[in-house]
Amino acid sequence: MIRLFNAYFPTRTLLLTVTEAALVTLGFVLAVEFWAGTASDASIYLLYENGLGRIGLVVAVFLILMYYFDLYDSFVLANRREVVTRLVGVLGCAFVALAVLYYVFPEVSLGGSTLWIGVGIVGIAVPAWRRLFFVLNRSARFSERAILYGDGPLAGPLMEEMSKRSELGVRVVGFVGQSAPAVPGVPQFDDGDIEELAEKRNVQRVVVTMGDRRGKLQVETLLKLKARGVYIQDGPEYYESITGKIPLDSLRLSWLLFSPGFHVRTALHLYKRLFSLILGSLAIVVTSPLMLLAAVAIRLDSPGPAIFRQKRVGEHGRLFMVYKFRSMYDGSDKEQLKPAEREDARVTAVGKWLRRTRIDELPQLFNIVKGDMAFVGPRPFVPEQEEECAQKIPFYKERWLVKPGATGWAQINRGYNVTLEDNREKLAYDLFYIKNVSFGLDLYIMFSTVKILLLGRGGR
Repeated sequence: MIRLFNAYFPTRTLLLTVTEAALVTLGFVLAVEFWAGTASDASIYLLYENGLGRIGLVVAVFLILMYYFDLYDSFVLANRREVVTRLVGVLGCAFVALAVLYYVFPEVSLGGSTLWIGVGIVGIAVPAWRRLFFVLNRSARFSERAILYGDGPLAGPLMEEMSKRSELGVRVVGFVGQSAPAVPGVPQFDDGDIEELAEKRNVQRVVVTMGDRRGKLQVETLLKLKARGVYIQDGPEYYESITGKIPLDSLRLSWLLFSPGFHVRTALHLYKRLFSLILGSLAIVVTSPLMLLAAVAIRLDSPGPAIFRQKRVGEHGRLFMVYKFRSMYDGSDKEQLKPAEREDARVTAVGKWLRRTRIDELPQLFNIVKGDMAFVGPRPFVPEQEEECAQKIPFYKERWLVKPGATGWAQINRGYNVTLEDNREKLAYDLFYIKNVSFGLDLYIMFSTVKILLLGRGGR
């Protein structure tokens, strides 16, 4: 795993991204060669007529579209049919997007028939490379061999996650413990000689998933393996890096106390406040015509105020009043205090459209400017729901350590939350964000939020 923006990304996925960027670049350089006719004319165009800059714009369009078509997600990487289908969509959208861009800004366009030729080359090269990557990614020969040591509560979920994600480049070849998790194809071994097992299975990584380690962990044996080049890794640490969430089942208060993170520096506090104040004020000015239209539509559609006000739990458990456009019939929140469901009868006709487009969230810009919220942070909920979760979910109050946000790490990874188990899963993501909060992570979350908004995902 490679850490970027304080989040973790599989090395193979990043390598795939870099190689595909190189392929698209090379494809359009070849297209310039074909169009120019001679190598010297092509060099003049590329070096002295900003040809490389124009190709860079094309590469950026392709990579953004591939990201928005989920071509780097785990599910798609493991599904050849999905890859082909989505690549066709990327090529079509890229051609249309570039054609529109060149019409509006002709000075950035590629010369002559370069766009046609380039899209044709990329349309052949990228699917071929993806096919080869699919084969290499699933090959056991190119995977790191690992065993899980210990039958703690994290062993099963971690083994299942590692087994279904080939892009991690790690293959589980054994499990050492008394009770075997139900993951097919992974042999179980007794807690005997780990050193002999590692040598026999040619293991390069041992992930320790033991719950209670006192007097049970073979420390000397693990140190010998480490000296021989075997990577010894803590299970919760590895789980956090590959899932983007904190493992609640194996979480201890001492870990929260002594682990790095869970501290927002003064400079970061200042950045988040200034960023919220400046960008929030600008967003209010830009979206004010849209907010005015939304308010008028709400008043015409159903009786009641256009703005919905509700108490929410904020930083350090303080209550504040959140503002949203009313998307339900007036008084629905007093009759049924529960999350919205699909085809919820409480939602008005205009409200369905507002929730689908997330326009109902725009008044929260005023909360952000006031300082009640930030752009990025754990999602705030009503006091009754928060108290219920705090009573039933360990460490739930830790998510109140930072300001709540209009979007967050849990929102881009988990989606809508309804049940208690949903909120437990959400907390695992929120704790990851609080531990790793940074300027880079906030930018990544906001970039991913734009993708969710454009594709209309997650709203109810």
